[in-house]
Amino acid sequence: MEPVNLFDLATKQSQWLAVRQSAIASNIANANTPGYTAGDVEPFDKVLDRTAVSLHATQAGHLGSEATNAGFAIKPEEATGSIMPSKNTVVVENELMKAGEVRRSFELNTAIVKAFHSMMTMAVKG
Repeated sequence: MEPVNLFDLATKQSQWLAVRQSAIASNIANANTPGYTAGDVEPFDKVLDRTAVSLHATQAGHLGSEATNAGFAIKPEEATGSIMPSKNTVVVENELMKAGEVRRSFELNTAIVKAFHSMMTMAVKG
């Protein structure tokens, strides 16, 4: 088992949060587009589970067509509520709640990295 590098983990989560925020923004932007299906990224814990065994791409073309620049795939969500007559599955209220979750997660991630950075600085300075 490899040691956990906090800064690598925080970087990976920041990338995941950025991709998730992009998916949420796209969903909100297409809220009135007929036939648009809302999308989201897979949960971060599943990303971590497969990270240890995933292969690294040497070129951007090696990733699948659904992969983003950070390597996280945005997949269509299943319709959980009522579908509009236009076959659009975006529920703006749900997307805004997800955006709030992303913001809180990013703030927590940043606060943890800042605290560990301060501890490392104190340890180095003595």
